[in-house]
Amino acid sequence: MRRAFPAPALADIAAAVRDSEARHRGEIRFVVEGALELPSLWRNQSVRERALEVFSQLRVWDTEHNSGVLIYLLFADRAVEIVADRGIDRRVGAAEWQRICRAMEEHCRRREFVQGVKEGIQAISSHLSRHFPAAGANRNELPDQPLVL
Repeated sequence: MRRAFPAPALADIAAAVRDSEARHRGEIRFVVEGALELPSLWRNQSVRERALEVFSQLRVWDTEHNSGVLIYLLFADRAVEIVADRGIDRRVGAAEWQRICRAMEEHCRRREFVQGVKEGIQAISSHLSRHFPAAGANRNELPDQPLVL
């Protein structure tokens, strides 16, 4: 996983998040996890359930406009889940989030990890820009730096 996401790649992803957030009032977090740990496997936890757990733990839901979005990549499975707060989720819908996830997973299958993440950020940003355009002071509520678990 560290070869797919070396420090310069993580910095590039952080810059993509920062640039994206300058255009809207949403917040994007990217998390990559190597594999599910044994307790998760014993509970037969799905990738979606793990993404929801991470969304909650990182408090992505706790933004002023309810416009936080988590991009979660389970590296071992090359599986992507997007969890969006209610403010943006009800405007975009599950089908569109799934479309973005599948496009990102296709990049992962081709080992184009960083490109896939950056394109996912761009796709999410277009929705956030449409529904939560930047206006006035735009406080950065969540870290832009990717989190590697």
